[in-house]
Amino acid sequence: MAVLDLADLPRALPPLTPIAGLDLGTKTIGVAVSDIGRVIASPLQLIRKTQFTQDAHALFALMKTRGATGIVIGLPVNMDGTEGPRCQSSRAFARNLLRLDPGLAIAFWDERLSSAAVNRMLIDEADLSRARRGQLVDKAAAAYILQGALDRLNAL
Repeated sequence: MAVLDLADLPRALPPLTPIAGLDLGTKTIGVAVSDIGRVIASPLQLIRKTQFTQDAHALFALMKTRGATGIVIGLPVNMDGTEGPRCQSSRAFARNLLRLDPGLAIAFWDERLSSAAVNRMLIDEADLSRARRGQLVDKAAAAYILQGALDRLNAL
């Protein structure tokens, strides 16, 4: 398929199928998934980055087990709204996914401050140690990103 505007994503997907959310880090990919009604996002798994093709196949396998048919990728836009190298990397990741699966529907969601918000939540509300937060933050950030996108879609 293609990289779509977020508002077009639901029309490109079969009804009652989950959407995956991704937080692309330098060493890991946080993965979250929605429910079939696309209302609630839940953290799913952390993929430790090795080689793109292996990472993509691990992602596709996770999506298959959950029945996810589309992806929302967090786009790390700078605070002033410009796109830097991390945004280019996220866009390249999406293009490369589409080369492996041309029928995939992908959209981006502005993820500014998502990791900071998740870290704050894990410190303040869950009172987790730094080591435990490190294990959870990327999955939780993926859920935070996906939830923001779902909330926007459900407000349309």
